[in-house]
Amino acid sequence: MNNSLQKFNRLVDALSELPTIGKKSATRLAYYMIMNDTYTGMKISHAIEDAIGSLKKCKVCGGMSEDELCHICSDETRDGSLLCIVENAKDILLLEENGLFGGKYFVMDSLEELHISHLEAIVQNGVSEILFALTPSISNDAVILYIEDKLQDYNINFSKIAQGVPTGVSLENIDLLSLTRALEDRVKV
Repeated sequence: MNNSLQKFNRLVDALSELPTIGKKSATRLAYYMIMNDTYTGMKISHAIEDAIGSLKKCKVCGGMSEDELCHICSDETRDGSLLCIVENAKDILLLEENGLFGGKYFVMDSLEELHISHLEAIVQNGVSEILFALTPSISNDAVILYIEDKLQDYNINFSKIAQGVPTGVSLENIDLLSLTRALEDRVKV
């Protein structure tokens, strides 16, 4: 390692720790920010610092928020009887982007008893349907069954997002689990 580029190399190493960013991409990004567009580099630096200092987990759903409650949990016009369980806070952003879901959310980042108790407390406030928006997998199927079992004493309908073959993808490029689910959940035409 060239000692005269120690700070540049530290930047490359830091960028390469991000998901989907390899060493080559990290080097390209670092070079661009340092040598081609320092303004963008500073803007990114300040935006990261501001976000880290301002964002926290919503006390109710676990989503991202600048306040104790996120804008979704504090929105009285949202349907509180419909609760969507997601794996992480960024899934909420994805689902909100299309504006098709009008209920509330819960980030299921743990199956610890305390986390399940928090979910139960939310359910007791009038939830009648829980929609699981989890990545299709055997382990997430087990999570769904576990939550259904824990909440069996409540009058709740459980559903999960549809899954199967995405539009425009040939069958040879579909994993076996998705193909199996697509066949099992086939619809009449």
